[in-house]
Amino acid sequence: MYPRQFDYVAPTSLDEAYGALGDDSKVLAGGMSLIPLMKMRLLSPGTLVDIGRIPGLDAIEDKGDHISIGALVRHSTTAGHPLIAQHAPALAQAAGMTGDVQVRNRGTTCGSLAHVDVAADQPAAVLAHGGVAVVGSASGTREVMADAFCMDTLTADLSPNEILLEIRLPKAGPGEGSAYDKLGRRGGHSDYAVAGVAAWVKMDAGSITDARVAITGVGTKPSLLPEVSQALIGTDGSESAVASAAEHAVDGVTVLEDLYGSVEYKTHLAKVYAKRAIQKAIGSIRA
Repeated sequence: MYPRQFDYVAPTSLDEAYGALGDDSKVLAGGMSLIPLMKMRLLSPGTLVDIGRIPGLDAIEDKGDHISIGALVRHSTTAGHPLIAQHAPALAQAAGMTGDVQVRNRGTTCGSLAHVDVAADQPAAVLAHGGVAVVGSASGTREVMADAFCMDTLTADLSPNEILLEIRLPKAGPGEGSAYDKLGRRGGHSDYAVAGVAAWVKMDAGSITDARVAITGVGTKPSLLPEVSQALIGTDGSESAVASAAEHAVDGVTVLEDLYGSVEYKTHLAKVYAKRAIQKAIGSIRA
């Protein structure tokens, strides 16, 4: 199937891009999610605003108190960048498990977050790392916590006249570790998640003092799991403590049955992968 006719605009500055946006427009970065939806006519924008020629949006940078991932940073760059490996290992792992080589070389990390697919890898990792979405428009910029930015299935806190400019991630400190793990739809890692979990853990003197755990593939959107985090805090991170916390992996989550699993199966997977991701995060601290 082919998309309906549309206008194509390729601005060379953010001001031009903001001027081209409107109620019947969509921003194009990598296009790995948008173009298939247009071909199936699930989305039919009248105008595509291609931001690929705008300079300054394709870098991962150390900004002092945080790491910045620009709107045009590809999945492959996120997966292999030393700053991400150092400060956001779960995101590096999730980016490396996103799609195939072609998708990773074309799609963008910011685009993945803005798309809010129910089974995407990187949004869960961004949530677990306490990421912030920086949104821009002609009237200025605003910051939104990533968990609030992911509002619902394919729905981000992003107006038609706005662009997701960057993702900001806190820099890692002593005693922190993170990990991402999943079961892909074809049994491996290079596919959408049937169930995937990202975990960030902070330990001090052998005790977990803080944690964030996020899930994807199971519910209506990538989501934080506060009950799992609360169950971890104050424990020693032992296998029994992690297993007990992982039992809360679908608390507050509307588990969706689909072609890839029943509610019971996905509930089981959520607990399994929550345990695995948390154990890997703790293991990275103790290594």
